[in-house]
Order: sequence, then C-alpha cells, then structure tokens
Amino acid sequence: MKALAATLLLAPALAAAAPAPLSEDARELVASVRATRDHGARPFAVIDKRLARLWVLDAGARVVGSAPVLLGLAAGDDSVPGIGERPLAQIRPEERTTPAGRFQLEPGRNTRGDRILWVDYEAAVSMHRVRPTVAAERRLERLATPTPADNRISFGCINVPAEFYERVVWPTFSRRPGVVYVLPERRAPSSAFPTLFLKPRAGS
Repeated sequence: MKALAATLLLAPALAAAAPAPLSEDARELVASVRATRDHGARPFAVIDKRLARLWVLDAGARVVGSAPVLLGLAAGDDSVPGIGERPLAQIRPEERTTPAGRFQLEPGRNTRGDRILWVDYEAAVSMHRVRPTVAAERRLERLATPTPADNRISFGCINVPAEFYERVVWPTFSRRPGVVYVLPERRAPSSAFPTLFLKPRAGS
C-alpha cells in the first residue's frame, strides 16, 4: 500500500516534468513531418515503442509535452486481423500488440463511457488515461519506473498518465482530430513511414 501511495504521488510530477528529448528516430520523423506537412498543419503525437514514450506536438511541430506510456503486452508492429471483433478474453498474450504506423486520432467513448482517442478503430486500439482497475497489473507503478522495461501490459491500447492525458492529450486532440505516428519496434521506421524516411540517392 505504501508503494502504491508513493506511486500516486509521483504520477502528477512525472506528467508535469519538462518534456523528455525526442529519441533519434522520433526526431528524424518529426523533421520529416515538418518538412512535408504530412500532419496537415494539425497537432500530432509521436510514440516510440522501444522507449514507451509519447510526445505531443502542436501544429508547428513543436513539442508541448511528453510522458511515459503503457503499451501492448506483446512486442510486434501489426495487429492480428479481426482482433477488434473478438472479446478480450479470447485474445492471447502474444496477440496483444500496439500497431505501428500513421493513424488519425478520433475522439470517442469506450463501453465504460470514458473519453478516449481512437487510434485504430477496426483493431479496437485507442489512447486513453491509465485505468488501474486490476491491482496485480501495477499499471501506475509501471508508469512511474525510470525504464521502459515494464511498460508492456495492455491489450494493445496506449495508456497515458491520467494527469497528462487530461491536461495535454485530450484538450489537444478532442477539439480537432490530429495524427499519431507510432514508431515500429521490430522494423526500421521507413517500413512504417516510407514517404517520411526517404533517403537521397548517392550523387543526387
């Protein structure tokens, strides 16, 4: 109980801290988004799954906030076909992936009535505030640890610290749907964003 109480006290501080620097892949992606205006002059988010880290950027591609996130239990960059139509109890641990790619963020509600942002509606993947409903999963504690090693626990959805979600994520994307770029963890970034990671040919 003492550990959980300490975690609850740490969570707001974690979310309110200065934004973490963009990872190398995230920095290259943001530069390409800014150059191509792939985001359509809208706010957007970038998730580096290897670091279990989310950055929120404004329409000018400037970082306005960053936070750790919880991701799908299984490593992988693709959703199992038809997984969004299956009950959670029928989804095997190795199928609980957070897909990589470019997605439109659409505000909505889940079956509990919570405010969420759909990432991939067909695969039932969304971004929402963390819900520590199963004590054994220790979701709040996982978010508070300094490494991403224990940030894999969800069925594929992106769990965001509650304070950061309410203060930054929801206000940014609920008024005007934006874009989220989820970097792959098993493949090169160019495989998920071929038009954003084009390399100039030698001699060109």
